Amino acid sequence: MALRDSEESRSRQDRLLCHPTFWHGGDMNAPIAPLRVAVIPVTPFQQNCSLVWETATGRGAVVDPGGEVDRILATAEREGVRIERILITHAHVDHAAATAELQRRLGVPIEGPHEGDQFWIDLLKQSAEQYGFGCEGPFKPDRWLGDGDTVSIGDQTLDVIHCPGHTPGHVVFIHKPSRFAIVGDVIFQGSIGRTDFPGGNHPDLIHSIRNKLFPYGDDVTFLPGHGPTSTFGAERRANPYVSDAAVKRR
Repeated sequence: MALRDSEESRSRQDRLLCHPTFWHGGDMNAPIAPLRVAVIPVTPFQQNCSLVWETATGRGAVVDPGGEVDRILATAEREGVRIERILITHAHVDHAAATAELQRRLGVPIEGPHEGDQFWIDLLKQSAEQYGFGCEGPFKPDRWLGDGDTVSIGDQTLDVIHCPGHTPGHVVFIHKPSRFAIVGDVIFQGSIGRTDFPGGNHPDLIHSIRNKLFPYGDDVTFLPGHGPTSTFGAERRANPYVSDAAVKRR
Protein backbone atom coordinates (compact mmCIF):
# COMPACT_ATOMS: atom_id res chain seq x y z
CA MET A 1 0.00 0.00 0.00
CA ALA A 2 2.79 2.42 0.89
CA LEU A 3 4.53 1.75 -2.43
CA ARG A 4 1.34 2.24 -4.41
CA ASP A 5 0.61 5.48 -2.54
CA SER A 6 4.14 6.66 -3.27
CA GLU A 7 3.77 5.87 -6.96
CA GLU A 8 0.43 7.65 -7.14
CA SER A 9 1.92 10.68 -5.41
CA ARG A 10 4.89 10.66 -7.82
CA SER A 11 2.50 10.46 -10.79
CA ARG A 12 0.51 13.45 -9.54
CA GLN A 13 3.71 15.43 -9.02
CA ASP A 14 4.95 14.55 -12.49
CA ARG A 15 1.69 15.77 -14.01
CA LEU A 16 1.93 19.02 -12.10
CA LEU A 17 5.64 19.78 -12.39
CA CYS A 18 6.48 18.34 -15.79
CA HIS A 19 3.84 20.46 -17.50
CA PRO A 20 5.73 23.35 -19.10
CA THR A 21 5.68 26.59 -17.15
CA PHE A 22 5.81 29.82 -19.13
CA TRP A 23 7.77 33.01 -18.42
CA HIS A 24 7.31 36.11 -20.57
CA GLY A 25 10.01 38.55 -21.43
CA GLY A 26 10.07 42.25 -20.69
CA ASP A 27 6.96 42.90 -22.77
CA MET A 28 4.27 41.19 -20.72
CA ASN A 29 1.85 41.58 -23.64
CA ALA A 30 4.03 39.37 -25.81
CA PRO A 31 1.94 36.45 -27.13
CA ILE A 32 4.74 33.88 -26.78
CA ALA A 33 7.17 33.40 -23.91
CA PRO A 34 10.83 33.28 -25.03
CA LEU A 35 11.61 30.30 -22.79
CA ARG A 36 9.66 27.33 -21.50
CA VAL A 37 10.58 25.16 -18.54
CA ALA A 38 9.56 21.62 -17.60
CA VAL A 39 10.52 20.61 -14.07
CA ILE A 40 11.35 16.92 -13.65
CA PRO A 41 11.83 15.88 -10.00
CA VAL A 42 14.56 13.22 -9.92
CA THR A 43 16.25 10.95 -7.37
CA PRO A 44 14.88 10.10 -3.91
CA PHE A 45 15.71 13.72 -3.00
CA GLN A 46 13.15 14.98 -5.57
CA GLN A 47 15.67 17.39 -7.03
CA ASN A 48 14.20 19.86 -9.52
CA CYS A 49 16.02 18.89 -12.71
CA SER A 50 14.76 21.20 -15.44
CA LEU A 51 14.43 21.07 -19.20
CA VAL A 52 14.62 24.63 -20.51
CA TRP A 53 14.05 25.48 -24.14
CA GLU A 54 13.60 28.37 -26.52
CA THR A 55 9.97 28.55 -27.60
CA ALA A 56 10.71 29.73 -31.12
CA THR A 57 13.23 27.04 -32.02
CA GLY A 58 12.79 24.11 -29.63
CA ARG A 59 16.51 24.25 -28.82
CA GLY A 60 17.15 23.50 -25.18
CA ALA A 61 19.31 22.50 -22.25
CA VAL A 62 19.02 20.16 -19.29
CA VAL A 63 19.91 21.78 -15.97
CA ASP A 64 21.14 19.56 -13.13
CA PRO A 65 20.50 15.99 -14.32
CA GLY A 66 20.73 14.25 -10.96
CA GLY A 67 19.29 10.97 -12.22
CA GLU A 68 16.53 9.20 -14.16
CA VAL A 69 17.88 10.00 -17.61
CA ASP A 70 15.11 8.07 -19.37
CA ARG A 71 12.49 10.37 -17.83
CA ILE A 72 14.46 13.46 -18.84
CA LEU A 73 14.77 12.26 -22.44
CA ALA A 74 11.11 11.22 -22.57
CA THR A 75 10.10 14.72 -21.50
CA ALA A 76 12.28 16.25 -24.21
CA GLU A 77 10.77 13.96 -26.83
CA ARG A 78 7.23 14.71 -25.69
CA GLU A 79 7.83 18.47 -25.83
CA GLY A 80 9.78 18.36 -29.10
CA VAL A 81 12.96 19.77 -27.54
CA ARG A 82 16.41 19.35 -29.12
CA ILE A 83 18.86 19.23 -26.20
CA GLU A 84 22.05 21.06 -27.11
CA ARG A 85 23.86 21.31 -23.77
CA ILE A 86 23.91 20.29 -20.11
CA LEU A 87 24.13 23.02 -17.48
CA ILE A 88 25.25 22.30 -13.90
CA THR A 89 24.64 24.64 -10.94
CA HIS A 90 26.78 22.58 -8.56
CA ALA A 91 28.17 19.08 -8.28
CA HIS A 92 26.30 17.57 -5.34
CA VAL A 93 25.17 14.07 -6.20
CA ASP A 94 21.43 14.79 -6.43
CA HIS A 95 22.13 17.50 -9.00
CA ALA A 96 24.87 15.92 -11.09
CA ALA A 97 25.00 12.12 -10.75
CA ALA A 98 23.54 11.46 -14.22
CA THR A 99 25.62 14.09 -16.02
CA ALA A 100 28.14 11.63 -17.48
CA GLU A 101 25.39 9.27 -18.66
CA LEU A 102 23.38 12.06 -20.27
CA GLN A 103 26.43 13.39 -22.07
CA ARG A 104 27.31 9.90 -23.29
CA ARG A 105 23.83 9.37 -24.68
CA LEU A 106 23.47 12.80 -26.29
CA GLY A 107 27.03 13.84 -27.13
CA VAL A 108 26.45 17.43 -26.00
CA PRO A 109 28.77 19.73 -24.02
CA ILE A 110 28.64 20.22 -20.26
CA GLU A 111 28.83 23.81 -19.01
CA GLY A 112 29.36 24.48 -15.30
CA PRO A 113 29.76 24.50 -12.50
CA HIS A 114 32.58 26.78 -11.31
CA GLU A 115 35.88 24.93 -10.91
CA GLY A 116 35.59 25.26 -7.14
CA ASP A 117 33.35 22.17 -7.26
CA GLN A 118 35.99 19.81 -8.69
CA PHE A 119 36.16 18.17 -5.25
CA TRP A 120 32.47 17.24 -5.46
CA ILE A 121 32.76 16.04 -9.06
CA ASP A 122 35.51 13.64 -8.01
CA LEU A 123 33.23 12.25 -5.26
CA LEU A 124 30.14 11.70 -7.42
CA LYS A 125 30.31 7.94 -7.80
CA GLN A 126 31.17 7.41 -4.14
CA SER A 127 28.33 9.68 -3.07
CA ALA A 128 25.85 7.94 -5.36
CA GLU A 129 26.77 4.55 -3.92
CA GLN A 130 26.32 5.95 -0.43
CA TYR A 131 22.77 7.07 -1.22
CA GLY A 132 21.87 4.08 -3.36
CA PHE A 133 21.34 5.45 -6.84
CA GLY A 134 23.19 5.09 -10.10
CA CYS A 135 26.11 7.11 -11.40
CA GLU A 136 28.47 6.32 -14.28
CA GLY A 137 31.19 8.34 -12.58
CA PRO A 138 32.67 11.82 -12.58
CA PHE A 139 32.20 14.12 -15.56
CA LYS A 140 34.55 16.63 -17.14
CA PRO A 141 33.02 20.01 -17.87
CA ASP A 142 33.66 21.29 -21.36
CA ARG A 143 33.51 24.75 -19.87
CA TRP A 144 33.87 25.95 -16.30
CA LEU A 145 31.68 28.94 -15.46
CA GLY A 146 32.18 32.06 -13.35
CA ASP A 147 30.99 35.60 -12.77
CA GLY A 148 30.49 37.54 -15.99
CA ASP A 149 30.01 34.46 -18.15
CA THR A 150 26.86 33.74 -20.10
CA VAL A 151 25.27 30.56 -21.43
CA SER A 152 22.96 30.19 -24.40
CA ILE A 153 19.70 28.32 -24.83
CA GLY A 154 18.86 28.67 -28.48
CA ASP A 155 19.26 32.38 -29.17
CA GLN A 156 18.47 33.30 -25.56
CA THR A 157 21.29 34.41 -23.26
CA LEU A 158 21.41 33.69 -19.53
CA ASP A 159 23.74 35.42 -17.08
CA VAL A 160 25.99 33.27 -14.89
CA ILE A 161 26.50 34.30 -11.27
CA HIS A 162 29.05 32.52 -9.10
CA CYS A 163 27.31 32.05 -5.73
CA PRO A 164 29.57 30.17 -3.30
CA GLY A 165 28.35 29.12 0.12
CA HIS A 166 26.39 25.90 -0.34
CA THR A 167 29.35 24.64 -2.35
CA PRO A 168 32.48 26.58 -3.39
CA GLY A 169 31.67 26.29 -7.09
CA HIS A 170 27.91 26.90 -7.16
CA VAL A 171 26.57 29.00 -10.04
CA VAL A 172 23.14 30.46 -10.78
CA PHE A 173 21.56 31.08 -14.20
CA ILE A 174 19.37 34.17 -14.78
CA HIS A 175 17.40 35.04 -17.92
CA LYS A 176 16.91 38.77 -17.43
CA PRO A 177 14.28 39.30 -20.17
CA SER A 178 12.02 36.68 -18.54
CA ARG A 179 12.84 37.74 -14.96
CA PHE A 180 13.57 34.08 -14.25
CA ALA A 181 16.44 32.34 -12.42
CA ILE A 182 17.55 28.77 -11.78
CA VAL A 183 19.29 28.92 -8.42
CA GLY A 184 20.14 25.34 -7.48
CA ASP A 185 20.49 25.03 -3.69
CA VAL A 186 21.44 28.62 -2.93
CA ILE A 187 17.99 29.76 -1.80
CA PHE A 188 14.56 28.18 -1.38
CA GLN A 189 11.09 29.37 -0.55
CA GLY A 190 11.50 30.28 3.12
CA SER A 191 14.98 28.81 3.51
CA ILE A 192 18.56 28.73 2.22
CA GLY A 193 21.07 26.06 1.27
CA ARG A 194 22.93 23.99 3.83
CA THR A 195 26.48 25.01 4.62
CA ASP A 196 27.56 22.09 6.82
CA PHE A 197 28.97 20.06 3.92
CA PRO A 198 32.70 20.20 3.09
CA GLY A 199 33.42 23.52 1.42
CA GLY A 200 30.24 25.13 2.71
CA ASN A 201 30.46 28.64 4.12
CA HIS A 202 27.50 30.39 5.74
CA PRO A 203 28.73 34.00 5.46
CA ASP A 204 29.60 33.40 1.79
CA LEU A 205 26.09 32.06 1.15
CA ILE A 206 24.40 35.06 2.77
CA HIS A 207 26.65 37.39 0.76
CA SER A 208 25.85 35.54 -2.47
CA ILE A 209 22.12 35.90 -1.91
CA ARG A 210 22.00 39.45 -0.59
CA ASN A 211 24.71 41.01 -2.74
CA LYS A 212 24.65 38.99 -5.95
CA LEU A 213 21.09 37.73 -6.44
CA PHE A 214 18.72 40.20 -4.76
CA PRO A 215 20.08 43.16 -6.80
CA TYR A 216 18.54 41.55 -9.92
CA GLY A 217 15.17 42.71 -8.60
CA ASP A 218 12.23 41.69 -6.45
CA ASP A 219 10.25 40.57 -9.51
CA VAL A 220 12.63 37.75 -10.46
CA THR A 221 10.96 34.34 -10.13
CA PHE A 222 13.36 31.57 -9.19
CA LEU A 223 13.29 27.80 -9.48
CA PRO A 224 15.22 26.23 -6.58
CA GLY A 225 16.81 22.81 -6.47
CA HIS A 226 13.98 21.47 -4.30
CA GLY A 227 10.45 22.59 -3.62
CA PRO A 228 8.30 25.33 -5.15
CA THR A 229 9.26 28.52 -6.95
CA SER A 230 9.38 31.89 -5.23
CA THR A 231 10.58 35.41 -6.01
CA PHE A 232 13.59 37.33 -4.80
CA GLY A 233 11.20 39.95 -3.45
CA ALA A 234 9.21 37.46 -1.38
CA GLU A 235 12.38 36.08 0.16
CA ARG A 236 13.88 39.50 0.77
CA ARG A 237 10.71 40.39 2.69
CA ALA A 238 10.06 37.20 4.65
CA ASN A 239 12.88 34.61 4.46
CA PRO A 240 14.01 34.07 8.07
CA TYR A 241 17.67 33.78 7.02
CA VAL A 242 18.18 36.51 4.40
CA SER A 243 15.27 38.95 4.66
CA ASP A 244 15.91 42.63 5.31
CA ALA A 245 14.60 42.15 8.86
CA ALA A 246 16.82 39.10 9.47
CA VAL A 247 19.91 41.00 8.39
CA LYS A 248 19.05 43.97 10.65
CA ARG A 249 18.77 41.64 13.66
CA ARG A 250 22.35 40.44 13.28
